[in-house]
Formats: sequence, structure tokens, C-alpha cells
Amino acid sequence: MRHGKKHNHLGRKTAHRKAMLANMACSLIEHKRINTTVAKAKALRVFVEPLITKSKADTTHNRRIVFSYLRNKYAVTELFREVSVKVADRPGGYVRIIKLGNRQGDNAPMAMVELVDYNEIYNPKGKKAKKSTRRSRRGGGKKTESAQVEETATEEKSEE
Repeated sequence: MRHGKKHNHLGRKTAHRKAMLANMACSLIEHKRINTTVAKAKALRVFVEPLITKSKADTTHNRRIVFSYLRNKYAVTELFREVSVKVADRPGGYVRIIKLGNRQGDNAPMAMVELVDYNEIYNPKGKKAKKSTRRSRRGGGKKTESAQVEETATEEKSEE
């Protein structure tokens, strides 16, 4: 039975799993992109996204918390100095997992894990994607410029 099993144990004891995830997170922060298995990629996303969220507020307390997870002062410095600046306005979803197919040796499903804001293909030249907002179906939204120009033109004709 799987009572209380909230995360994948990855076939490892607790200390080994935490050390592996810390090493993978440090590599991801340093290189911005790593290749691993799909199961490890999903576990890494759960591990690293809260740390990136903590890095948005550069306080001594947050640095100590992140260091207790990563155990690498160079990765912590990189995270707080460079990564947090890029993700400052993003409300979550800092990591992207792209499935690559199966590994040749053991046919394990592989994936590429990358930091979203560092991919120039999906995010060319650092341009911010247009934020979509929820809109009601009742209408009453803002008019476009062309609709406003047509409306003013018809008003001017009716005045004459």
C-alpha cells in the first residue's frame, strides 16, 4: 500500500536521495540545463522550485535555508545573484521538462530539465510573453484602437 507516499523515493535511501537531488539542483543552477531520467527530473522540479522562489527575497535567512538544501555556496551565490533576477516577475513554473526518448543502454526514458528563462528558443532575446488575463464572457472589455478610431470618425460625421 502507498499510504503517505507523497514523493518518488527513486530506489534510494533518504540520505542518498537528498544528496543526489542537491547535486542535480546545483548542476541545474550552474549549467541552466541538464539531462536525466524522467523520474529524477520530476523529483528535481519539486525539489528546486521552492528554492528558486526563496531566492527572490535575498535575505540572510533565505540564503541559509537554501544552503541547507544545496550545500554548495557557489550554487547559492549563482542562484541569488543571477537566477533570481531573471525569474523575479515569474509567479512560478521556473523549470521545464522536455522528454527526449529512451536511453540506448537500458531503455530508460530520458528528459532534459532546463530553467525556463534561460532558453532563447522559447523566449527569444528575453522578451516577456504577453500575460493572459481571465476575462468574463459578458463582454464590456476594452475596445481596440481601430474600433475607437472608427467610433470617433462616425461621431464626427454625425455632428456635421
